[in-house]
Amino acid sequence: MKKLTAIKRVCRMERYYCELIMASKSLIKRKTIIRKKHILEEYMISGLWLKDYELDEKGKFPDSLKRGVLSEDGLYNLLSKTI
Repeated sequence: MKKLTAIKRVCRMERYYCELIMASKSLIKRKTIIRKKHILEEYMISGLWLKDYELDEKGKFPDSLKRGVLSEDGLYNLLSKTI
């Protein structure tokens, strides 16, 4: 059950991550950007990001899972420059 929960969480965070990348390249409502940025910041500092990263490093996620949000510097760099 933990693995399935982690996969769902990574999928949701990946979606927010991609939306923030796109938002930094176009004009999207500021309120939406701020909310998603906050969710991703909480994910990063809560320890869940690290747990998901470790699961990925152990090969626990399917190869087809999109996981840019788990790149070591990608999320931090995106959050540092967004808004």
